[in-house]
Amino acid sequence: MARSHTAIDRRTLITGRLLTADRVITPPDGEIASILVQVRPERLARAEAAIVALEGCEIHGRDARGKLVVVVDAPDSGSLGTTLNTIAALPDVYSASLVFHAIDAG
Repeated sequence: MARSHTAIDRRTLITGRLLTADRVITPPDGEIASILVQVRPERLARAEAAIVALEGCEIHGRDARGKLVVVVDAPDSGSLGTTLNTIAALPDVYSASLVFHAIDAG
């Protein structure tokens, strides 16, 4: 059985012009992610307080050597990315890496 294939322009695909806004579906209950954050050990408490102050963030794990496991609950992927970038830009944060991401289906 032969199927017809629609030709897709590579540049259109890469730049995101292939999808229209009506084809993008926002998850019903938001998105959840875990971020591993490496902080200066002597400034761990200060960084932890700054992260907990961000909307949707909680500390799930803590290591005295400067590692934090942060769980983020966000309404959409844009908010999640903004939160990740905000954490990475905090003073005394060496790195913030996304280690888990899922769409919360309720």
